[in-house]
Amino acid sequence: MLIDSHAHLDSSQFDADREHVVRRALEATVAILSIATDVASSQKTLEIARKYELRCTVGIHPHHAEQFSEETLEQVRKLCAEPTVVAVGEIGLDYFKEYAPRAAQQRAFRAQLALAHELGKPVVVHLRDAAEDLLKIVSEHAGVRGVVHSFTGDWALAQQLLDRGFYLSVNGIVTFEKSQHLREAVAQIPLERLLVETDCPYLAPVPMRGRRNEPSFVRYVAQAVAQIQKISFDEVVRTTTRNAQELFGF
Repeated sequence: MLIDSHAHLDSSQFDADREHVVRRALEATVAILSIATDVASSQKTLEIARKYELRCTVGIHPHHAEQFSEETLEQVRKLCAEPTVVAVGEIGLDYFKEYAPRAAQQRAFRAQLALAHELGKPVVVHLRDAAEDLLKIVSEHAGVRGVVHSFTGDWALAQQLLDRGFYLSVNGIVTFEKSQHLREAVAQIPLERLLVETDCPYLAPVPMRGRRNEPSFVRYVAQAVAQIQKISFDEVVRTTTRNAQELFGF
């Protein structure tokens, strides 16, 4: 079994055939962690997880940090009580698109890290062009476990995140020709600290690039990791699955 540790099944791109997408994943022995991005997404993601007997997260993505408030935090807290919710996420910082002011992103990130610590849940972290601030903030919340998803950094950044106890997750980007620095990092990241994901419906891996991504495609990511680390595909499947199970309690 493989675990797609980051899928956005609530995306409208799946509205017409979500059941078929889930079925294809199950037929390919792929389990799915469905990831939320705001309050509405959290509610929809939870409904999807209940319907298809999946695991999911709830949380506020940095793109939506301006929506964040004490009321929002309480809504997330309430949703975290659901048995299918295994993590707080997707949370973090994004200074590349910067859809929300940096101060708002940092406030929402800190509050949700504190909530995860209080509830004993791991976090799913989004990081883009904000490594310095993210490292500082996670260092303020020692004891919070989680994964930095869609990792695209170099080995130096990977080491700093690993030193803070985080897992790193890679997706279809690792199969792209222009991702040499990422592949160099993946070659050095201990397999025991790696997860695989799709981030679907985005970032379809080679050879599916250009198509809508979906959880069953996660095998191409695992194959790329196996090739980079010069180990067997079965070892990648076995270890990344165990990592996800240990982190999220699958």
